[in-house]
Amino acid sequence: MKNPMKKHISRKQDGETTYWLSYSDMMAGLLLCFVLVIALTSLHARMQYDEKQNQLTGKEKELSMQAAVLSSQEDELNAQASILASQQDELNAQRVRIEEQEDTLKQQSALLQNLQEVMDSQQAKLDRIIGIRSELIEALKREFSDSHLAIAVDEKTGAITVSSSILFAYNDDVLKDSGKQFMAEFLPRYARILLSDKFREYVSEIDIEGHTDTMGTYLFNLNLSQKRAYSVAEYCLSDETPLLNKDQLTAMRELISTNGKSYTDPVLNADGTVNMESSRRVEFLFKLKDEDMIREMIEILNEEETQKTAPVPGGN
Repeated sequence: MKNPMKKHISRKQDGETTYWLSYSDMMAGLLLCFVLVIALTSLHARMQYDEKQNQLTGKEKELSMQAAVLSSQEDELNAQASILASQQDELNAQRVRIEEQEDTLKQQSALLQNLQEVMDSQQAKLDRIIGIRSELIEALKREFSDSHLAIAVDEKTGAITVSSSILFAYNDDVLKDSGKQFMAEFLPRYARILLSDKFREYVSEIDIEGHTDTMGTYLFNLNLSQKRAYSVAEYCLSDETPLLNKDQLTAMRELISTNGKSYTDPVLNADGTVNMESSRRVEFLFKLKDEDMIREMIEILNEEETQKTAPVPGGN
C-alpha cells in the first residue's frame, strides 16, 4: 500500500520545482533582456563613439586644413608685411628725395629769381642801348641828309661808307686832295654827333676799316687796306689837323682804331658777282658798349628777317 504522505510530498516537490523552473526561466529571460539591452546600449554607444570619433577626426582634419590655411595666410601676411615695410622704406626714401628736391627747387627758384632780376636789368640795359643805337643812326642820317657828299648811313649798323676813288688813287694809300676835302666836311660833323652829351657815354670805339676789291693777293690787299685806313686816321688825328678842336681830338684819339680787311668783305652785285669799284672803300663804324651782345642780337634779327623774306622753294 502506497504511502499517501509520499505522494503528497512528491506533488509538492513537483510544484515547487515547476515554480522555480518558471521563475528561473523568467529570470533568465530578464537577464537575457538585460544582456540585450546592455548589448544594444553598448552597440549604440559604440556607434555614437565611432560617429563622434569620425566627427572628431573630421574636425581634426578641418582644423588641420584651417591651420594650414592660417599658416599660409600668415606667411602671406608676413610677405605683405615685408612688402609694406619695403614700400614704407621706399616711401621714406622718396620723402627724403622729395624734401631734397624741394630744397633744390627752392634754391633754383631763388637762383631763377635772381637770374630774372639780372635778365630784367640786362633787358632794360639792352633796350636802352638798342634805343641809343637807333637814335644815333637817325641823328647821323639827319646830319648828312643835306650833305652834297651823298653819304649813306647803314640802317642796321650805322656804318658810313666812303668810296676809295674819292680818297685814294688806284692801288695807292696816299690821301688825295679830294679825300682831304671830304674829310674836312665829314669828320667834324661825324664827331659832333658821336661826341655829343647824348651819345658819348655809350660809344666805346670808332673803327676805320679799309676794304679792297678781289684783284691781287690777299696779303697785298691786306697791306693796302691797312695803309689806307691808317692814312685816314693819320690825317684826322695828327697834331696839325684843322678838322677837330683840342677836346674833340683827344676824345677821338681814345675811340678811333684802324683795321685792314683786304678783300674779305666785298660788295656784291645783284647777280652775285663782285662789284669791284664799290668793294674799294673805307668804312667808319661806331661801336657801343656791350657791342658784342648788340651785334649778336642784330645777327639773330637779320637771320629772322632773311627767313621771313626768303622765297618759298618751288615758287614762280
